[in-house]
Amino acid sequence: MLRLTGGSDGRLCNGMSRRKFLEVGSIGALGLALPDLLRHEARGAEYKSDKSVILIWQHGGPSQLDTFDMKPQAPSQVRGPYQSIASALPGLRVGELLPYQARIMDKVSVIRSFSHGNGDHWAAAHWMLTAFLGSTGSDRRPRNPSMGACVSTLLGPRDPGVPATVNFNDGGFGFHGGAYLGVAHNPFRVGEFSYGNEAGRLPTADHRSFKLVDGLSKIRLGDRLGLSRQLDTYRRQLDSSPVFENIDDVDQQAVDILMSGRAKEAFELDREDKKTRDKYGPGWGEQALLCRRLVEAGVRYVSLNTGYWDDHGNIKGALDSKMPRHDRAVGVLIEDLAERGLLENTLVVTAGEFGRTPRIYVKDGCPGREHWGPAGNVMLFGAGLTKGQIIGATNAKGERPQQRPLKPQDVLATIYHVLGIDAERTFTNAAGRPVPILPSGSPIPELIG
Repeated sequence: MLRLTGGSDGRLCNGMSRRKFLEVGSIGALGLALPDLLRHEARGAEYKSDKSVILIWQHGGPSQLDTFDMKPQAPSQVRGPYQSIASALPGLRVGELLPYQARIMDKVSVIRSFSHGNGDHWAAAHWMLTAFLGSTGSDRRPRNPSMGACVSTLLGPRDPGVPATVNFNDGGFGFHGGAYLGVAHNPFRVGEFSYGNEAGRLPTADHRSFKLVDGLSKIRLGDRLGLSRQLDTYRRQLDSSPVFENIDDVDQQAVDILMSGRAKEAFELDREDKKTRDKYGPGWGEQALLCRRLVEAGVRYVSLNTGYWDDHGNIKGALDSKMPRHDRAVGVLIEDLAERGLLENTLVVTAGEFGRTPRIYVKDGCPGREHWGPAGNVMLFGAGLTKGQIIGATNAKGERPQQRPLKPQDVLATIYHVLGIDAERTFTNAAGRPVPILPSGSPIPELIG
């Protein structure tokens, strides 16, 4: 939780000090002030890039056989409950619950041969988000920094006045954070936390409420994302207070982010025209719109988790509920980015930690799909990548790749390549040992040309 709190000699009219005002608290022993975060980012930026990344994360593992790798000729227990529909990419049919994405498939590339063989949620999520194995269901501590944290460390935000990374709805079992790179590179949190963050809630700033301390009354924020009304109050206090005249540049950056910077404006959806907001729709659609606004504002890396996809039972009921909302959010986002000319500078990736079993199993009387590490799908779009292609293929029952198997390291290598980051760059871990950003893997040539 982000707290506007108290500490130096100068005080606002209500007695709150500048130093406490700038503190980002409620994170226990790992407490981090926003100015400290900014100083860390300023020191860490080593590369230059005009690119940003939006990761649409499907926490729990989505079914590839009901979306982008349908098997209409397979037995019923394999092909599942859904029919396929034509897409804008010739030769590619997608699940009937994906009409929004169907019409933009000529703008994206789909990896049908994503494979790593690990069916442990925690191990697979850590692998996909960091490029490293290490954490498991029995030992859930993050071992390595996420790609978002690496991007924050090496690039920082594209523009001042915004955080480097933002995360919507958690997901990823707590592995979106900085690990040994430190909490300064954890994402700025938005939205509610979903099931599965057992590795620990990331200690970092949280947009949802600004808790007033030092005798001040608690004020809930006025708009749907909890920013505008209270920030306006504090901005007026800042404008009238001589305490803030001589603060250093980094502290001023902190004030800009909290009070009147580009990040605040990006969260103000009332600035968006109603037609666009209606197109995206509520819930995940609204959050996808915020993703677009945040990268426009200069945020480098945004991750949006669209629910929990671990559908062991009643897969039809589960997908009927969430797939249309996910489909609309992703399809409209990609369409909007294309219409706004943001393709060259924005990379969109959709993925989960693994796929689902080719065979449908009945659990407690309900048909569902189990964990399946040998095969899954990843979709990539924008930032100069080659579009309109299907990469790899699985066998007739979708059990395993029969062409072009690709691993998490290859996907992350492609992302780092797009951002201009040297994948051979090393960090020093908590034990003082050099660790490469990527242990293996290479950019996918079909995508980068």
